[in-house]
Amino acid sequence: MTAGLAANNDPGPEYYDRAMPLTADDVDRFVAYRHRLEAIAYRLLGSAAEAEDAVQETFLRWQATDVDRIEVPEAWLTKVLTNLCLNQLTSARARHETYVGQWLPEPLLAGDPLLGPADTAEQRELVSYAVLTLMERLSPNERAVYVLREAFDYPHREIAEILDLTEPACQQIFHRAKQHVADGKARTEIDAAAARRIVEEFLAAATSGQTEPLVRLLTQDAIAIGDGGGKVPARAKAFEGAVAVAKFLRGLFKPGEAKRAIAGGAPGVYAWTANGDPAVVAVVDGRVVGVMCLEVSAKGIAAFRNQVNPDKLGRATAVWAATDHGQPLFNAF
Repeated sequence: MTAGLAANNDPGPEYYDRAMPLTADDVDRFVAYRHRLEAIAYRLLGSAAEAEDAVQETFLRWQATDVDRIEVPEAWLTKVLTNLCLNQLTSARARHETYVGQWLPEPLLAGDPLLGPADTAEQRELVSYAVLTLMERLSPNERAVYVLREAFDYPHREIAEILDLTEPACQQIFHRAKQHVADGKARTEIDAAAARRIVEEFLAAATSGQTEPLVRLLTQDAIAIGDGGGKVPARAKAFEGAVAVAKFLRGLFKPGEAKRAIAGGAPGVYAWTANGDPAVVAVVDGRVVGVMCLEVSAKGIAAFRNQVNPDKLGRATAVWAATDHGQPLFNAF
């Protein structure tokens, strides 16, 4: 992007009162940016469903605007979308305070277009499950600046115009946000083949019935967090420390009728990737019932983040149905 936003600012809600018929070319111009907008929104919101809603609302704003007056469509659309997401983030913070148990982002399985650009280490890292979770620490403005700069390489000047900030303020917010995220990062980037080996090794240890093989795979300060959203049983407090996490995981993979009843059957367990990280995917009759993302550091597996809230697994199920995933490694429970 090279042109600024000064002539392309969102004119406000009063401007949208009159509907403007779009030509096929106008629709095509929006569609050309849609995947990028979805990827931005997902990183900002941590929810695929909310990201899609924000992009749809952006299209409605586009539809209700005299698009011939917009000199740089990408800049205008990014500004509208980002401000919609900022409003959503503000209300989401209040919702998270009353959320049942731990809140985790909605996971995206390999091949999901919402994962967006993955050309650089920074882009891949920012969509990782660990970093998306860490970004919950940031204020809405910090999150927006960090995402637009780190993942999409927007110049500070354009980010400042999008957020109605000065450029020096934007730079200061970015450095602060980057430091907050860096303070909590332990992730090591690995390829898909290595991710599968890690998951297979983990599953072999988790189903061995013994604690020691698991402890050897973990960092001493490893954690395990689950998000059931009040729909599926999940401990409200994280397990902390290698021994406590290993005991929890050993129990989690121990067969039991109650677990099968909760899952709706005996899940098929697959080694996969989610948000670019090694992941365990549990599937019952084609329905994804759990995605456990593994955060891997140079010292071992540092975290397990297990998404079992069915409200956050619908998109994963749809992507899974369109994926050639082969046979499960085994059936759990």
